[in-house]
Parts: sequence; structure tokens; C-alpha cells
Amino acid sequence: MITSTEHAPIPMCVVGPIKIISSELNARVKVPLATFEKPLWPSVNRGASVARLSGGVHATIVKDCMSRSILLEAPNAGYANEVVLSLEGQRQELTDIVEASSRYIKLQNWHVQIVGNLLYMRFSVESGDAAGHNIVTKAADTVLKWIMEQYHELQHVSVCGNFCADKKVSAVNGILGRGKYVVAELLVPRDICLAKLKTTPEKIVALNIKKNLIGTILSGGVRTANAHFANMLLAFYLATGQDAANIVEGSQGIVHAEVRDDDLYFSVTLPNIIVGSVGNGKDLNFVHNNLALLDCLERRELGQNAKRLAIIAAATVLCGEISLLAALTNQGELMHGHIKIERGK
Repeated sequence: MITSTEHAPIPMCVVGPIKIISSELNARVKVPLATFEKPLWPSVNRGASVARLSGGVHATIVKDCMSRSILLEAPNAGYANEVVLSLEGQRQELTDIVEASSRYIKLQNWHVQIVGNLLYMRFSVESGDAAGHNIVTKAADTVLKWIMEQYHELQHVSVCGNFCADKKVSAVNGILGRGKYVVAELLVPRDICLAKLKTTPEKIVALNIKKNLIGTILSGGVRTANAHFANMLLAFYLATGQDAANIVEGSQGIVHAEVRDDDLYFSVTLPNIIVGSVGNGKDLNFVHNNLALLDCLERRELGQNAKRLAIIAAATVLCGEISLLAALTNQGELMHGHIKIERGK
């Protein structure tokens, strides 16, 4: 029995500012990060310095959706397929049912998988400024009930069939997206690369290929190729009151780097950034203050504050990723930094 609620203090520091350029915001943003890994702060801060000197991080939201998959059982695959074909002809009615479940929700699409006599339906929705877990689950409950009323031979299995996929490593999230699909890019002049990152564009590109790409293939990674996206995402999620378990799918992202006219093009692609500016956890004082610091509490068009959060998260990931990869090109630098910061007086 739960008798009381206590708060676990986690060290937090503000880094930056990071210069960010996008259609959602064009500003220098100071970013709060909560983590026990103290070297993360100076590392991200170094990346932020490089970003400022290089003209800023350009960020693009490719897609915005939250997903939930319902699971039903049919007598056989034939009946399940008949249901799928029938529902395609009732698209407007199904859309109305989903959107009647919340004033903030908007149905985008659904995808179906039939396995034996099991019917999986993965719904993608827009969820406004909320991360959307509860909103999409409520909609899924409503849809599940309506479908069973229409097709009496179907039986309920679960409101979540793991085809979502919520807080699990999957291919489907990388392909269809879950949360905000964001790409952040930076073009670093060679002289800045040499002066601030203590390495060359060629070394970073080579390391990305040999470590992030080939190394991840050898390890059996699923739609992922990065050094430590999870570190920045976790610190950002904790500081801004997000569901930290979503770093599982959030950290499935890809680094792409190349030499362009002697300079370094560096990008991070994150298909599954799950953040919200409203909802559970946002009532804590430190979270409210951090969201205010990030300018994500203003009255804006529905969904814009959550999009700003996602863009800032992606830019933060880029800063931490480029800084670590630069350090790894120099033998001993990573361990020396950890010893100096974590064990030094």
C-alpha cells in the first residue's frame, strides 16, 4: 500500500545557450538537464558553444503523432480481414468516434496487422501539447468498444497490443514515428572544429561510420546508430517532467555526418521524441520553472509548445552527440574528462 509520496532529488544544471533555428522558434535557449552523470553538462555545453559559433542548429519536425494499438481476436483470419476492409469504408465514422473522445485529439491514420486470428490496429493521432499517452489510450478504449459493438464475433484482448510500440525497442516506431519526428542539423566550419572540438571533420565522419553505423550493425541494433542519445534525452525528460521511460524508443535515432567543402555537416534524426508541456508531472515547481525557462508555457496555437520542446530536445541531443564523438577521436580524452569531473576535487 502506498502511504506517502517522496521526491528523489537529482542534480540539475542549466547549459547553453543553444542557438536554434526552425519554423517553431528562432532563439538562443538555455537548457536544464537533470542527471547523475556530471560530465554531461560540460560536454553538452561545449556542443552548444560550437553551435553558436557555427550559426546555430537547424531543426525540422517531419511528423507529429502519438500511437496506441488495440488487439482483438476473431474466429479466423478471414473474418479479421473482412473487418479491416469494412472499417476502411467507415473511415469518417471512425474518425468522429476517435475525435469525440477528447477535444485535443485528431486522428491521422491507422495501420493493421493480422496474425492468425488476431487483429492488431495501430492508431496515430495528434495530441496537442500533451505527450498523449492518456489521450490516445482513452481514444483506443472508445474505438475498441465501438468496433466490438459493430462486429459481434470479435473478442477483446487488450487496449494495448504492443504494436504501438510504447517504451520498447521496435522497427515500427522508426518507420511510422511515435511522438515528434525531428531532424537537427549543424554545419561546423573546419577552424571551429579544430579549435573547439579538438579534432577534424574527417575524423568525426570516420568514427561515425565505424562506431555508430558498423558497430551498431554488429550489435544487432534496431533502426539506431548513435553514441549516446539516451543520456541527453533522459536528462532533458527529467528536468521537464516527461515520462522518462520513453527514452527507450526516443534513443532509437541516427547520426549522419559528412565533409562538405572542408567543413563538417553533422545531423541527428530522432523519430520518437515524446514530450508535452501539459499533463502529469508538469505541476511540480521545478518543472514549471524549467518549462518557463524554455518559453514553453506561453499561449500559442495548440501543439506548438510541445513542438518547441521537441526541437529543443533534438538540438540538445545534437550538442551532446557531437561533443562526445569529438572526444572519442582523441585517445584517452573521454576517461580523462570523467576522472577530472567526477573524481576531482
